[in-house]
Amino acid sequence: MTETAATAAIAREIAPKGRLRVALNHGNVVLVQRGGADGEARGITVDLARALAGRLGLDVEFVHFPRAGDVTDNAGVDIWDVCFLAVDPQRAEQIAFSAPYVVIEGCYLVPDGSTAATAADVDRLGLRIGAVRGSAYALHLARTAEGAQIIAFQHFTEAAEALADGSVDGLAGVRQAMEQHASSTPGYRLLEPPFMEIRQAMGVVAGRPNAAEFVRQFIDEMRASGRVAEAAKRHGIEGVTLP
Repeated sequence: MTETAATAAIAREIAPKGRLRVALNHGNVVLVQRGGADGEARGITVDLARALAGRLGLDVEFVHFPRAGDVTDNAGVDIWDVCFLAVDPQRAEQIAFSAPYVVIEGCYLVPDGSTAATAADVDRLGLRIGAVRGSAYALHLARTAEGAQIIAFQHFTEAAEALADGSVDGLAGVRQAMEQHASSTPGYRLLEPPFMEIRQAMGVVAGRPNAAEFVRQFIDEMRASGRVAEAAKRHGIEGVTLP
């Protein structure tokens, strides 16, 4: 089989509809944003998606989701071909992931008057922590919390309102989102150190082994060539680790 024929075969497995349908998780403001007056999606995930579509010779179609959990929930209903999510054991039952292309941090946000001084105090004090349902950090804390009570909310705004009215004692989330909330709403602070590393990867629906291997090799190449680092710099992404 020629290289062109092999690529065409992979394209059919990855994108059987003839176009690359890419799930974008708008709940992660670090990696995808609505930019400019036109509201067009921008960010490192958008750049990687376009690069993959170009490699496969396909047009790209973005499928927009407000939360990571919505992407996972739709893994088996044939509305997306490729996604960008944090690697998680529960998600891996439905999605085959590449190696991570960027690592971000999960942090707690608490009121200034909280008795918690470090992230470890969240468990020690048995704090009530709000988190967005289906997010990588919510899934992680559901498995690992020892004393803390994890309360899931449908959206970040609901969790933030619960923190403001005292229904929860703190929030869990991506560091940059927690810093942004603390900056825009005085009276809050982050706890150090981060409670987890969030390993962001590209994924395809499980059960497509050739597609999964192609995506793994593609991300490895993007990392090794510096394309991921270039995209991170272009979009002003700070406070992340490039593996």
